[in-house]
Amino acid sequence: MLGLAGGLIWGEFAPRAMLQEIGTGTAELVNAETSAFVAADAWFCAIATVAGLITGIAGYRYLVARAGGRGRAAATAGLILGAMAAAFVMLWLGGQIGLSGYNQHLASSPKGTLFSASLTLGAKSALAFWPMLTAIVILVAEWGSRREQSPPEPAPGYGQPPGYGQLPGYGQPPGYGQLPGYGQPPGYGQPPG
Repeated sequence: MLGLAGGLIWGEFAPRAMLQEIGTGTAELVNAETSAFVAADAWFCAIATVAGLITGIAGYRYLVARAGGRGRAAATAGLILGAMAAAFVMLWLGGQIGLSGYNQHLASSPKGTLFSASLTLGAKSALAFWPMLTAIVILVAEWGSRREQSPPEPAPGYGQPPGYGQLPGYGQPPGYGQLPGYGQPPGYGQPPG
């Protein structure tokens, strides 16, 4: 869903270079120093960054944090792979918006007609933004949740003087764990006679 929304936003709002028809099926840039290509890539990166943050936060909260053991790793892998697929969906859908108009102008416009170029992603490395941000958010959230957990119990005897708790009956009420007459000589504790 986010991939479709991102593609629609990118396709509608990213700037496009202006072309001029110079012959049937041939066009050239009106301004060779246009920044429209870089701006379109920046729009893609910004949308992918926001979507990666949303995917990471919502995915961690509703999937990863609720899963246990191997389920956490599977949920994380699913979110990252889903983010990668969504980035490709965004690229494809954004490129389709306005493509038919571009093809129509290129094929049938008279010489000298100005029209917008089709939208393309020049920096293919921008496809990594969405899954990368998703992974970073999950990593930071997981790290933070592990720091909040209570520290593990120390090992027995850790931080205590030598011999602590090794004396029989030390720290226990009198008679605790002893059976009557156990370990006592015959007649111990009975009145003489």
